[in-house]
Amino acid sequence: MDARDALDEIAFWLERELAPTFKVQAFRRAAATIAPLSKEELAERVADGRLKRTKGIGDRTFQVISQAVAGEVPGYLADLRDRNAEPLDAGGAELRAQLRGDLHSHTEWSDGTTPIEVMAAAARTLGREYQAITDHSPNLTVANGLSAERLEEQLKVIAGLDPGSVTLLTGIEVDILEDGTLDQTPTMLDRLDVVVASVHSKLRSDRATMTERMLGGIRDPHTNVLGHCTGRLVTGSRGTRPPSEFDAEAVFAACAENGVAVEINSRPERQDPPDELIAVALEAGCVFSIDTDAHAPGQLDFLAYGAARAAANGVPAERIVTTWPLERLRGWLAKTS
Repeated sequence: MDARDALDEIAFWLERELAPTFKVQAFRRAAATIAPLSKEELAERVADGRLKRTKGIGDRTFQVISQAVAGEVPGYLADLRDRNAEPLDAGGAELRAQLRGDLHSHTEWSDGTTPIEVMAAAARTLGREYQAITDHSPNLTVANGLSAERLEEQLKVIAGLDPGSVTLLTGIEVDILEDGTLDQTPTMLDRLDVVVASVHSKLRSDRATMTERMLGGIRDPHTNVLGHCTGRLVTGSRGTRPPSEFDAEAVFAACAENGVAVEINSRPERQDPPDELIAVALEAGCVFSIDTDAHAPGQLDFLAYGAARAAANGVPAERIVTTWPLERLRGWLAKTS
């Protein structure tokens, strides 16, 4: 098989398993290192040992490349395929099959790990109809959030790509600031397909303060999706974090009134909203968006986790905007009937 494809596929499966970033990047780096080489030149460098001495190639990646050049499926890749043969979560299979896309993902432009085109390729391989690119806004400096100028540059890059069968939607995960405003200029927000509004700071604010802050973001006409609404962490390398406190009835009523979807965040460490808040949002008449919040290509498969939680909590497919065809979704995003 093609050596670069083997390296990229290994990285995908490792990302799906939430392997350490340094481990994944070893394979991404090796794929980038051999990208300029023809198959003939790569085979020569494997045979005479030059490749093994090349910066960016380690023992494991050299082994994978050597086996691929020899016409074999690398053993490491075969093991990963076997290990990942089943869906990440067996629940919600019927709903998972109805999901057409994802409105929340990150690239190397903020705190993701790969270029836009690599995320697009993974979305295409997974059969997605559409994939939103929603890197962070400038206030989140720890995540290299995009200024208006950098966002302008990103829009030009996306416009210049040919993503094939998947439609790339332009977007942002914009911070809801402490005063309830959104952390990007209205002019730039006007130009985007998707605006996911999230709280990332002062998560321990009192209930009244957090409620007013969230209501401000929800009522901004640019907002399409309320991202990971409680900010909780239930597992993972960052440890745990309790959910923020807010008036859920008021917040979800505002979402329903303003045409804002409540995100069912599929990241296993978030599982946000908690089950009891999904029930409140259902009762309030909200629609939902099952999103991956992927920071790497393999994490785009996390939709299985979100689908399982939505199904377990009785969320009808018709009320999940990411089951809608692109034309209907675009009309809803534009807040038109």
